[in-house]
Amino acid sequence: MSAHALYVAAAYAITAIVLVGLVGWILLDQRARKRELAALEAVGVRRRSDKAGTGKP
Repeated sequence: MSAHALYVAAAYAITAIVLVGLVGWILLDQRARKRELAALEAVGVRRRSDKAGTGKP
């Protein structure tokens, strides 16, 4: 394998690792936000835009 091919392979590998890390971080953060929202709704906190107190179906 030439030095150029090794460089290109390393660049692709690093990019793939970073992308997988970002997607994982986003998914974990989404789960945390959903848990927080469920806890707030269980306590009775509603959105300010929800004037009637009814959630969307």
